[in-house]
Amino acid sequence: MKVTVGLVQMTMSEIPSENLKKALSMIGEAADKGADAVCLPELFMTHYFPQELGGNPPHWEEIPGEVTRSLSEAARRNNVVLVAGSLCEKAGTRFYNTSLVFDSDGRLLGKYRKMHLPNDECFYEKSYFSPGNLGYKVFQTGIGNIGVSICYDQWFPEVARINTLMGAEIIFYPSAIGTVEGIAQEEGSWRDAWITVQRGHAISNATTIVTVNRAGKEGRINFWGSSFVCDAFGKILVMGGEGEEILIAEVDLEINRRIRSGWGFLENRRPNTYRRIVKK
Repeated sequence: MKVTVGLVQMTMSEIPSENLKKALSMIGEAADKGADAVCLPELFMTHYFPQELGGNPPHWEEIPGEVTRSLSEAARRNNVVLVAGSLCEKAGTRFYNTSLVFDSDGRLLGKYRKMHLPNDECFYEKSYFSPGNLGYKVFQTGIGNIGVSICYDQWFPEVARINTLMGAEIIFYPSAIGTVEGIAQEEGSWRDAWITVQRGHAISNATTIVTVNRAGKEGRINFWGSSFVCDAFGKILVMGGEGEEILIAEVDLEINRRIRSGWGFLENRRPNTYRRIVKK
C-alpha cells in the first residue's frame, strides 16, 4: 500500500488565532498536493512558551473545544487523516502536551498525551505539563495503523518499539526542537543526533517514521526545521530546510513488511531477557 504524507513545517506568531488560521490553510495546501495524511508540529497554536520557567500557557484547549472542531472540519473538508501536532490540553487542574488524531471523515479517533517531558535549559516542559497518563496509542485510520508520539519521546527506543508491537505502520513525531543560543554543542551536532536516532528506530522496528518540526527563531531557540520522512530501512525520502514549507512524500508500506520478513527484527526478539529494561 502506498500512502502520501504531508508535513507542515510552520513558524508561529504570538497570536494563537493566526497560528490556527495558518495551520488550516497549510493543511489544505498539503491536501491539494496529494497528501492522504497531514501532520502539524508540536504546540503549533503558540510560541514555544516552555522556554520560560513558570507562568501560564498562553493558550489551552479543553478537548473537545473550538480548535478541536476546526481541526475536525479541516480533516473532513480536505479528506485527509490529520495528526494535529500537539496542543496544550487543560484537563481539570492539569495541563498535558496532547496530540489529536482525526480520520479523513473528520472523526476524532483519540488523543495521545506526551509521556516524556524534558527539563533542560529553554525546554522547561515539566514546569507546565503533567506526564501523559493514557498510555501509548496506535490509531486505525483510512491509511493504515499509525502511532503518534511527541518530540522528546523520539529519543526513547522503547516508545517506537511499543508503537510497532501495537501494530503501527507509520509513527508520527510532531516536534519542537532546535539549538539554544549560548549553549555549546560540545557532544557534536544535536541535529545530526536527532536525525540519526530516529532513523535507527525506523530500521530496528522496520517502521516508517514521519517527523514534523517547527521552524524559525523564538527567543533563544533556533528551531532547525529539517522535518523528514524515512522508510523502514532508514532511507530519507524527503527532508525540509530551516524555513516554513510543506513537504510531500510517498511512502510504500510494503517495504515495512519486506524488511520485517527479511531481517526478523520482531520474531527473533527474546522478551524474557529484557526484564532489566523495566527495573527502576
